Amino acid sequence: MGKEPKATYKDAGVDIDAGNRFVELIKPLVRATSRPEVLTDIGGFGGLFSLHVDKYEKPTLVAATDGVGTKLKLAFLLDKHDTVGIDLVAMCVNDIVVQGAEPLFFLDYLATGKLAPEKGADIVRGIAEGCKQSGCALIGGETAEMPGFYADGEYDLAGFSVGVVDNSRIVDGSSITVGDRVIGIASSGLHSNGYSLARKVLFERMGLALDATLPEIGRPLGEELITPTRIYVKAILNLLRDFQIKGIAHITGGGVVENIPRILPKHCQAIIEKNSWDKPPIFEVLRQGGNIDELEMYRTFNYGIGMVLVVPEEEAEDVMLRLSGLKETAFPIGEIAKCSKEDERIQLV
Repeated sequence: MGKEPKATYKDAGVDIDAGNRFVELIKPLVRATSRPEVLTDIGGFGGLFSLHVDKYEKPTLVAATDGVGTKLKLAFLLDKHDTVGIDLVAMCVNDIVVQGAEPLFFLDYLATGKLAPEKGADIVRGIAEGCKQSGCALIGGETAEMPGFYADGEYDLAGFSVGVVDNSRIVDGSSITVGDRVIGIASSGLHSNGYSLARKVLFERMGLALDATLPEIGRPLGEELITPTRIYVKAILNLLRDFQIKGIAHITGGGVVENIPRILPKHCQAIIEKNSWDKPPIFEVLRQGGNIDELEMYRTFNYGIGMVLVVPEEEAEDVMLRLSGLKETAFPIGEIAKCSKEDERIQLV
């Protein structure tokens, strides 16, 4: 009996050379996000970041982690991979800035059955773009090639970010009081929530194709659905320098009805005027196509509002003007009232 051929990792489905080529492709993308505090280049066992503690009286770190969810299915179907990385960063840094913190750095995790270096570089290009939009550095990550674990051409993405805020400047909603105003900042579309329902309605119930151009939307459906999540970091950090922002809510899963109450003191409720902002047409397509109840729409999707601010009544108009100058579309969507019951933290009127 002859000897069996020598087994290699590549025969098992893991190509170390492809991994090395991928690292070389993404090095310039990663370096483009660097900040002065970054002490290491990509390729080390861990990323080093020097926190300039002298800038803060009592620095407090804020961390967040998230993924992209089933929106990745759209990237697979469209074979477009350079925007989901923006979504990945957005879901983390938007959660950090709501507490008044500046995102400092980001790390990603990319897992796939077989690594395609050029596709992987496109994914990281989006991550780097998200980091640049939010001002944080991409200081490392992990790429896992796992044969037989993922379907051909598919992958998963996760990431986390760390930010910092001076303890005295943490935004936690505790100062919110009756009479404060609620301001909504427009989303860019679905962002990264509700895609399981959206896909079911659009593709299964309505039988639409990704290249369908609906008159309400005015562009191919796939292009609408893959639009990346808006990153609000720089706009909100700008506001925090000059205004008394009492509370901030990132509108993700749960919509306005579940995310706004998370920042309200027990004695307060938010009265939200449903018709006070412009809702992107994709939401009406979904509502009608799926015969979705109104409350389900407000709980599943952002419904056109990606971020909510609670500010003193006397500052509301100036905050709106500043947001306009920062190229954000904002709407006065409600006010804070007294609440006597825990289950009445928000009212849609």
